[in-house]
Amino acid sequence: MKIVVVGAGAMGLRYGVLLQEVGNDVQFVDTWEPNVAAIQKNHGVEVTRDGENPHLVNVAVRYPEEYHGEPDLVIVFIKDMHTVEVMERCKHFLGENTYVLTNQNGYGGAEYIAQFVDRKKIIAGTAMVATVMKGPGKVDFVGKRGAGHVHIVKMEGGPDPFIYKVADEMEKALMHPTVQTDYMGTVWTKLVFNSVVNTLCTLMNIKMGEFAAYKNAEEMSRKLIYEAYEAIDAEGIQMEVNRDELVKQIMFVSEVSNPLHYPSMHQDMTTNRPTEVDYINGAIVRLAEKHGLKAPYHSMLVDLVHLKEASRKYEEESVKQG
Repeated sequence: MKIVVVGAGAMGLRYGVLLQEVGNDVQFVDTWEPNVAAIQKNHGVEVTRDGENPHLVNVAVRYPEEYHGEPDLVIVFIKDMHTVEVMERCKHFLGENTYVLTNQNGYGGAEYIAQFVDRKKIIAGTAMVATVMKGPGKVDFVGKRGAGHVHIVKMEGGPDPFIYKVADEMEKALMHPTVQTDYMGTVWTKLVFNSVVNTLCTLMNIKMGEFAAYKNAEEMSRKLIYEAYEAIDAEGIQMEVNRDELVKQIMFVSEVSNPLHYPSMHQDMTTNRPTEVDYINGAIVRLAEKHGLKAPYHSMLVDLVHLKEASRKYEEESVKQG
């Protein structure tokens, strides 16, 4: 399969490298200049797994304007707020038969992509995989080979032969894909998961296991999930699991699967990048308001994350003065 990965960051590199290893023709396009420069200079990306065994994997990366092929599949891993801007730069290689897959964290990425691609050719979904960008041209795959799983789903229409072809390639790469049939239920289940762990770990500057170790972690998770489900139920979205099952998932993944992992929002916060809180907790607030409901817990978390973003300048000033 001819694949272009848009966004050679943590998750884009993980998907691309794994799919390249099983024989697919994978190219990367990226807009982060230090990253492009580092990968081109080194003729590849430095990959570690759980911080060990650094080795160079040969990958090809260029800026969007420099790629002129017509791929079978475009995999998009960019921040939700940058989707339209980057897709505008990529639209010249989106052919009539090109499918686009996105496993972005929040809600909105696929809708933005639909401005450029037929909704029936968009594959959305979720990834329960932890990966960390260690710097330009350096990525750490968290977990043993074959760890985690992926859900993929057509944005519109039922599963077609191409989505099963994508699933076959993912299975070869030990990504453990599942083809789902309900776009909204699939995306919102992961979004609510992220609205707890991503946000609280970011605010407290802690790993997932440290969150799970707190005596009231389960009750905090329950409050946030129940509040989110009130809005989701009002919208008529059929979630993959019920409220209490999602609480159990959060605790299990935090305590057992990825206890040493800092979520992606934390990575953005500590590297002075904008977070996706408006597309995660903020999406829950907007959905609640749409139905005349309130989501005070999630609304407060949105404000707290933005306050923490704004406060980074004071930390920088303190470092300079110190």
